[in-house]
Amino acid sequence: MSAHMSPEEFRRHGRQVIDWIADYLAGIESQPVMSQVKPGEIRRALPPEPPEEGEPFESVLSDLGRILLPGITHWQHPGFFGYFPSNASGPAILGDLLSSGLGVQGMLWVTSPACTELETVVVDWLAGLLDLPARFRTDAAGGGVIQDSASSACLVALLAGLHRAGSGRVTAEGITRRYTMYVSSQTHSSLEKAARIAGLGAAGVRVVDVDPHTLAMDPGHLRALLDEDAAAGTVPAMVCATVGTTSTTAVDPVAALGAVCRERGIWLHVDAAYAGVAAVCPELRWLNDGVAEYADSYSTNPHKWLLTNFDCAVLWTGDRAPLLGALSILPDYLRNAATSTGSVVDYRNWQVPLGRRFRALKLWSVIRWYGAEGLRAHIREGVRLAQDLASWISADPGFEVREPRPLGLVCFRPVWPGLPADEADRATMRLMELLNASGSMYMTHTKVAGRVLLRMAVGGPATERRHVEQAWEQIRWEHAALAATLP
Repeated sequence: MSAHMSPEEFRRHGRQVIDWIADYLAGIESQPVMSQVKPGEIRRALPPEPPEEGEPFESVLSDLGRILLPGITHWQHPGFFGYFPSNASGPAILGDLLSSGLGVQGMLWVTSPACTELETVVVDWLAGLLDLPARFRTDAAGGGVIQDSASSACLVALLAGLHRAGSGRVTAEGITRRYTMYVSSQTHSSLEKAARIAGLGAAGVRVVDVDPHTLAMDPGHLRALLDEDAAAGTVPAMVCATVGTTSTTAVDPVAALGAVCRERGIWLHVDAAYAGVAAVCPELRWLNDGVAEYADSYSTNPHKWLLTNFDCAVLWTGDRAPLLGALSILPDYLRNAATSTGSVVDYRNWQVPLGRRFRALKLWSVIRWYGAEGLRAHIREGVRLAQDLASWISADPGFEVREPRPLGLVCFRPVWPGLPADEADRATMRLMELLNASGSMYMTHTKVAGRVLLRMAVGGPATERRHVEQAWEQIRWEHAALAATLP
């Protein structure tokens, strides 16, 4: 059997790994943004059976560069404009390395007090940076917790809402009557998945109309659906308002929706996965309108736009009691003196899994390295570059920009004179495929009112003005070349 890696061997190979990552990030611009491999190509290049004897770590690094790197789509590339940013900064990577090195399993306060208490401090710091209400602080009635993703945050919020809506009966007895959740057509698909997992089923998800221009949820239609469902004997468990939808960064009217929820005692969750961190900038704190007054829970993802590598999503609640009521189970093997006092936070009760990583270390590292001003500068640069891009597109008669576009995402459509709508949409998709296949940029698409729009999300730490300019020039050139081939 191969010996365990000694501290000295770890030191030597660790330096090799850090050098590899540093070289990768330094040279990432030379890589094609989108992986060019075909399905199954990576698997075929790997041996079908594991090695019988241990191999030197240099062989692992060699195969990483030779076999795996061609199969990587480079999310940190300055030409990556797809989906939303998934920032990985130096301090975040090092914080994650420290977490891995400590090997902490932070399910209980007693299993590593620093893991829990640092998290309580960091989520309170972030709540302050975003100007969230004081009741979300961990030293108040509510508190915050780092989840793996907004999908988990939404599921946990739904479970808390169900616990409260059923006065604890759902937690004790299960789903014995029909409960409903309210979303819009623009709400992230993770909410429907949460409803399936929680036992509401897809039939328990009610879709509220949106304003045709802003794509924001309509409070009047929400009220009408609640009246209709109440007459049918259903119990509303949660309304999810979105601040910055995935498709177009539409912003739901949290205050108006919250007023409806307050009237009827319904849990209001605000999903601000992408956009929420932008509130580090005072000029963007309009994104928080209605949150302080009405939100029962709120989540945002530092792992998108706040320079913290995946996974790191923060969920806050204004009252932790329903959350703990829904998720707390205490078998004998988890009992300990600290938990018995009721004076400590055991984060296992704030999430679906029992175990948890020391995620707070990377967010702590990021906040300390950049400071509030550094974080604000990063967000402002993304917004500024997106505004510049939108202005260039607006000035070109060959393209149309979708409004509003308040943050780092620009949605737009090329114009194809003389083509019917369906053929124009196919041409738009073909344009996107050509651009992505070029290797110099990567973008995604969405649909609004049945028509295809291209999405460019700006906000990567390596993305500069020149990269956005180059991408726009390439889009214009490919559009003209493709248009010349069409009837």
